[in-house]
Amino acid sequence: MQTQAVPAREATPPAVPPLRRAAAELVGTAALVAVVVGSGIQATRLSQDVGVQLLANVLATALGLWVLITLLAPVSGAHLNPVVTLADWWTARGGPTAYGARTVALYVIAQTSGAIAGSVLADAMFDRPLISWSTHDLSAGHLLLGEVVATTGLVLLVTGLVRSGRTQLAPVAVATYIGAACWFTSSSSFANPAATVGRSFSDTFTGIAPGSLPGFIAAQLTGAVLGLALATALFTPKKP
Repeated sequence: MQTQAVPAREATPPAVPPLRRAAAELVGTAALVAVVVGSGIQATRLSQDVGVQLLANVLATALGLWVLITLLAPVSGAHLNPVVTLADWWTARGGPTAYGARTVALYVIAQTSGAIAGSVLADAMFDRPLISWSTHDLSAGHLLLGEVVATTGLVLLVTGLVRSGRTQLAPVAVATYIGAACWFTSSSSFANPAATVGRSFSDTFTGIAPGSLPGFIAAQLTGAVLGLALATALFTPKKP
């Protein structure tokens, strides 16, 4: 009597525990903000040319973001940004990768805490006061418009890659977009509520005054909604 061989099932990787995912988001966002703030401090020490300062800051930010997404994506998805988390939560709802509001809250808390820690760390590395509130007023209307545009583009990019099944391109695509958006938007593309809060803790080249936070975060949330709407209109979800 012949018996047919039963093909072995591929092992399903275990789900990453929520606390480990949150830890990855905290560490990743801290590292990202340390790169942004630290490279800004270094740039202003090495050159008095604002264009050169921005170029150095943007290059370090884009490269750091590329590395962090590549490293942490298998653990937490490497959102490192509350608007990316909210967009991912909305896109995944009802599907096999859906998660709840508790996970969203855990991510946002971890990201914001990490951003503050990253700013403090950057100041410590350059022998500055650990907390020095930024005095850079960024409340002008054209800057808020720039932040809406920057965040719209980021959420459109991330959600479009997810809906079209090309998430493997995220590290290079997101890093390249943020690098470009730092130059073509009037706000220099913060596009990240957690990083925005963290950068208010350092009165340096990349800082933002605490009084400018409400407007910037509102602009970022507006951009997130617009980016989601555009991605939904342009991309049909790829069938599994």
